[in-house]
Amino acid sequence: MTAAEPLVLRHDRADGLTTLTLNRPGQFNSLSKEMLTALQAELDSIAANDAVRVVVLAGAGKAFCAGHDLKEMRANHSKEFMQALFKQCGDLMLSITRMPQPVIARIHGIATAAGCQLVSMCDLAVAADVARFAVSGINVGLFCSTPAVGLARNLGRKNALEMLLTGEFIDALEARAKGLVNRVVPADALDTEIERLAGSIIAKSAVAVRMGKGMFYQQLEMGLDEAYAYAGEVMACNMMSADAGEGIDAFMQKRQPVYTGA
Repeated sequence: MTAAEPLVLRHDRADGLTTLTLNRPGQFNSLSKEMLTALQAELDSIAANDAVRVVVLAGAGKAFCAGHDLKEMRANHSKEFMQALFKQCGDLMLSITRMPQPVIARIHGIATAAGCQLVSMCDLAVAADVARFAVSGINVGLFCSTPAVGLARNLGRKNALEMLLTGEFIDALEARAKGLVNRVVPADALDTEIERLAGSIIAKSAVAVRMGKGMFYQQLEMGLDEAYAYAGEVMACNMMSADAGEGIDAFMQKRQPVYTGA
């Protein structure tokens, strides 16, 4: 990568698919403060853009993401720097769940520490069969506390804690079995599978996807009674949309719906 190249590459397609590629291949796409800032700016821009329907998050080079930039962290060894760094990273992770578009992680190599956290916080994840995952901070005397937040919400408690306490790698098939990724395919079929998954979502009503993603994450933090009350209200609002009316009419008339996103 030359000095002129951006830390995050963005490619927009006319069909509504946008790909963001972490672009520090020489550093295995580690999340420096500048990288976090660049990625946050792109996510904020996309969240406000109704033309974008699905986001794919990928990594340049051999890795998806190797976590935080340890050299940068050692060069700025103060509690204030660490607090600011982890807050910035946490805010970015929350942005992924709060933006209206589904975000699909595309994992082709290693995803470690905060890179594994990034996978866990994406809405969906597709991995090549050669991909590997770990939260390896424990191997250098550092419990991966912030990655634990995402892992604990994707994996069962014992599976998450085993990864966090041992720092050992798991392969893509084990990651799927434990709930960290949705699909595993051969490396040469990774982009085809991403296209298939993204295309399926893009074909759906934009208003239903937007409302549904927001509802999904909100209800996870609620008690059962509150969750049902909230979900019922969201569904009632969804039913009032033009897309829902069109979808139901099309189903009854045995034709393909024509959604407008309204």
